[in-house]
Amino acid sequence: MTHEREITEPVDLCRSDGALDPAAVGWSRTPVHRANLRGWGRTKRWEYWCVTTPTHLVALTVSDLDFLALNSLYFLEYGSGGREFEVGSIVPFGRGVRLPETVAGATGGADVVVGPARPTGGRVRVEIRHEDGGTRLRARCLTPGRLPVEVDLLVTRPEGHESLSVVVPWSRRRFQYTSKQTALPAAGQVRIGDEILKFGDDEESWAVLDHGRGRWPRTVDWNWGAASGRTDGHTVGLQFGGRWTAGTGSTENALCVDGRLSKIGEELDWRWSRTDPLAPWTLRTPASDQVDLTFTPFHNRSTRTEAALLSNRTDQCFGHYDGRVRTADGAEIAVRRLLGWAEDVHMRW
Repeated sequence: MTHEREITEPVDLCRSDGALDPAAVGWSRTPVHRANLRGWGRTKRWEYWCVTTPTHLVALTVSDLDFLALNSLYFLEYGSGGREFEVGSIVPFGRGVRLPETVAGATGGADVVVGPARPTGGRVRVEIRHEDGGTRLRARCLTPGRLPVEVDLLVTRPEGHESLSVVVPWSRRRFQYTSKQTALPAAGQVRIGDEILKFGDDEESWAVLDHGRGRWPRTVDWNWGAASGRTDGHTVGLQFGGRWTAGTGSTENALCVDGRLSKIGEELDWRWSRTDPLAPWTLRTPASDQVDLTFTPFHNRSTRTEAALLSNRTDQCFGHYDGRVRTADGAEIAVRRLLGWAEDVHMRW
């Protein structure tokens, strides 16, 4: 499935001078890297959680980009007329935002709390805390219409559930460690004003984590796709990346089927329309039959930012995956309407 080296023991990401340690380059089924980053200006750290149901989703972000921090809450209710809002706080120089060297809120990792306890205006409170069996996600803010919002979700990690952690090396001084965790059960609620929206009671609810720590080039482009749910009698998590890993010898491509990870060493062939992101996308492994999927979006979260130090163009499309995938042991899984997203991003930071 892959030519990449599997890492099974704890390892530091960096040497004492801040350069990438060659011993850290590889992938693992559980997070084993300690992101002991050095230096300022090109260092990027973040925790991004997205929790979906068949009818709505919520995403929480805590990020430290050195020259600023961005903490945000995004909510989407699917369908015509569904609610959508995002509340984000920009913190100059990341004051008060400290992300740990390991996954926040995980076993053995530090908790993260940012923002005021009673946020007003465009500010947001985000809490990522460890609890027995999982991670508690809490958030609080006001909608643009000044309705109070409260998020309280518990993401559980079934025993033995595997995820993809990988180091992507552009050079000794530019590299990224990412842990992508899919198909994690979640339960709880989001309160908007007097209305309570349930997660995980009568409907499936799944969480995906994007944990990132690295030292990045000034400009980069990437694709990211993920999905979680039940299909063909299995619990399936899809994790795909593109463009930013090309030429590094590493990919962030993997399948998680019933908690077991299949690492994919091929770069995927991504096809989509930049002028019409809501047109169907295709994702395939060009040299094998491991991935053959069509992604059909129903909503585009489009972001355009132009600031002195930051330029961002993001089309994050939510929709469904259909097609087939093949695991490392040769099992073919039919993918039918698996809920997730695919995105096209250009970033200057």
